[in-house]
Amino acid sequence: MKNKIPSLSSNSIYLGVLLAIVGGFLDAYTFISRDGVFANAQTGNMVLLAVKAANKDWRGVLLIIPPIVAFILGVLVSELVKMPHVREVLHSYRRSILILECLVLMTVGLLPKSVPNIVVTVCIAFVSSLQISTFNKLDKWAYNSTMTTGNLRTATQAAYLAIKEHDPEARKQFNEFFAIIFSFTSGALIGTFSTTYLGNPSIFIAGGILVIAIILYHRDRGYISETIKARLK
Repeated sequence: MKNKIPSLSSNSIYLGVLLAIVGGFLDAYTFISRDGVFANAQTGNMVLLAVKAANKDWRGVLLIIPPIVAFILGVLVSELVKMPHVREVLHSYRRSILILECLVLMTVGLLPKSVPNIVVTVCIAFVSSLQISTFNKLDKWAYNSTMTTGNLRTATQAAYLAIKEHDPEARKQFNEFFAIIFSFTSGALIGTFSTTYLGNPSIFIAGGILVIAIILYHRDRGYISETIKARLK
């Protein structure tokens, strides 16, 4: 039998691996090309905001606020596309989010190096937020494709249960989360080498990975087909 092209659903391990590679890549990309900034995670930005405010560094505060706002905007967009009348137009809101992510990253790749770092970090924060908010399930477990702290905790707990209680479900959970952590790290390595040698245009690699995800993501038939099937019953 011929090998079938994998059908990627929103909680598929295959899609999770692709998104984790993108997440690690973007962290390395912004860190290397944009003055040591991690644009994916907002925890550090919130801490920096408090530190700079305490030191009355108001210019620094103003520079940190835009990525946080962009992250919030991404969450709002990911919620708006789930509204029934919007889903009717988009057909598959998750695929639409992937396309939007890809377009933003491709746009960033076309920006000249002279563009201020804040513009790029805002774009990456927006993309990260879209990805986290839309694709947050791995099988039936919550996970994060752009940060790895929670994934590492989950993988460790699953490994403990798999060894102590011989739990097959925990073993499966560990295997999948280990794959995500490994993919995130691999993405960071790819991002490090490609950004070092190719510079800003290396972000097209992350965009290319999302293109693959968009092509393979064909299980989600969207709100329209679900509605039609329901009416035919």
